[in-house]
Amino acid sequence: MRLEGKRTLVTGAASGFGKGIAETYIREGAKVAIVDLNGEGAKAVAAELGENAIAITCDVSKGDQVQAAVDETVKAFGGLDIVVNNAGWTNANSPLMETDEDTFRKIYDINVLSIFHMTKTCVPLWRDSGTAGVMLNIGSTAGIRPRPGLTWYNSSKGAVNLMTRSLAVELAPDNIRVCGIAPVMGATALLEQFMGVPDTPENRAKFIATIPMGRLSEAQDIANAALYLGSDEAEFITGVILEVDGGRTI
Repeated sequence: MRLEGKRTLVTGAASGFGKGIAETYIREGAKVAIVDLNGEGAKAVAAELGENAIAITCDVSKGDQVQAAVDETVKAFGGLDIVVNNAGWTNANSPLMETDEDTFRKIYDINVLSIFHMTKTCVPLWRDSGTAGVMLNIGSTAGIRPRPGLTWYNSSKGAVNLMTRSLAVELAPDNIRVCGIAPVMGATALLEQFMGVPDTPENRAKFIATIPMGRLSEAQDIANAALYLGSDEAEFITGVILEVDGGRTI
């Protein structure tokens, strides 16, 4: 098992990519805190995954709730080795002038501010304990090769990608690794918002046509990347943004 005994926390883990990562981490021997704003969904996933999973309700845009989630994880598992910042949000695909300020702030609160909160919470913990911590941030190909209609979301993921690299440089002397994963559009609950049109086979086909390998990303694709980057196999890798995109950003 590649994550045997690793104590982990995954945000946005009640569904989508986060759930896929949690399932894979459990399979590979980790203990996982299923952290999500959807508390009932988190409980359902934790129950499905068994005794090595716990559920925590948390709004990742709130610093006090992030601190509480980390504290609960440490109390339950005796420490924390890996954090996956997966929770995310987007505006509906539309002309940029149609997005209001509240929507813009929500995008940045969930996609960017959440990583600030997690960093401020976890770095002191890792420094004090001497743990070789790992932070994985789920960015997006949108922050590398943006699509029209998602300008504010694209910019938030660009921030995530650059924040990841900057954190990696600054935290390397503490033996804390920070890496990013940049998925292409996937079959998740946010798909219709990304497309800006109903999720029909015809509309999917238009977007799939922009991906050289001819399909959307799946949760397992992202989970496989998170497994490698979180494992000791990647102990000399930090600051990378791993594109899991079927060639979209080439």
